[in-house]
Amino acid sequence: MKALVITHLSGPDSLQLQDAPEPASKAGQVIVRVHAGGLNFADFMTSKGGYPGTPPPPLIAGREFAGVEEATGRRVMGYAQWAAFAEKTAAYSNMLWPIPDHWSDEQAAAFPVNYFTAYLGYWQSGMTQPAAPGRTHRVLIHAVAGGVGTAAVQIGRLLGVEMYGTSSSEEKLARVKKLGLQHGINYKQHDYEQVVKNLTQGEGVDSVFEMLGGEHTAKSTRCLRDFGRVIQYGTATGKQPQLDLRAMYAKSASVQGLWLSYLSHKKEIMEPAWKQLSGWIADRKLEPQIGHVFPLDRAVEAYKLLEAGKNYGKVVLKIS
Repeated sequence: MKALVITHLSGPDSLQLQDAPEPASKAGQVIVRVHAGGLNFADFMTSKGGYPGTPPPPLIAGREFAGVEEATGRRVMGYAQWAAFAEKTAAYSNMLWPIPDHWSDEQAAAFPVNYFTAYLGYWQSGMTQPAAPGRTHRVLIHAVAGGVGTAAVQIGRLLGVEMYGTSSSEEKLARVKKLGLQHGINYKQHDYEQVVKNLTQGEGVDSVFEMLGGEHTAKSTRCLRDFGRVIQYGTATGKQPQLDLRAMYAKSASVQGLWLSYLSHKKEIMEPAWKQLSGWIADRKLEPQIGHVFPLDRAVEAYKLLEAGKNYGKVVLKIS
């Protein structure tokens, strides 16, 4: 079978389309014929050795996919730690979900990582429950025009959350506002910390969905209301998150990690999340946003587009 292989941990240029042995399933796994793969920033980080637990190369890339369960013919979308970007992959049954009839394979491949991450961010922030009387939940979403960002906006709209989002261009912000974003912030033109302070009359937001790292973790903490939380789910800058302890003390605030690779194995967390998400999908209230679809032999180009931050929504690889 054909597979996208990371030959060295040196970045996207190390990716090669190669022949690879077909996977053998272990206990609890099934074989899926993969039709499309969802590209995540974690995949880019993996290609350069910057993702925790990355095995030594060569290894098959990819962690998110859509296709057909070989034994049953059932259309499924799934999540894996590695080896999704191949014509076949071995997947654990508990990390497979049925593809809605009205979704394409590309849409399905854009779902698991983005929507579970976004929903669990709201859940960890306490926003899946109604706000106190006279109060509205507020969230600041970094990279709001990306995969997780666009998912978070759609879910936030359904939860009645007041949303603030950062992006690098007015064009991207305009597209996300159509999904329900109320307050767009072009971080190249404005200091988002100051904008949030001004728009909330100095009060701040309940939560920040933060995947940048470096100074942005500290800045995000200063954007919080009292008892607010920074939900840290990535470090796209490649820099370790900085903490502002004074701001944390002053606001009784916290920085909380969210790692889907860990949470995805927790049945007691994933099943309730899927129950809510699948209900919204059935009501056609969620629609994965796809900015680009590349054939597998142009995967290097897709990875570099993601690296440059030029994507809107999800970048998808067409596998077969």
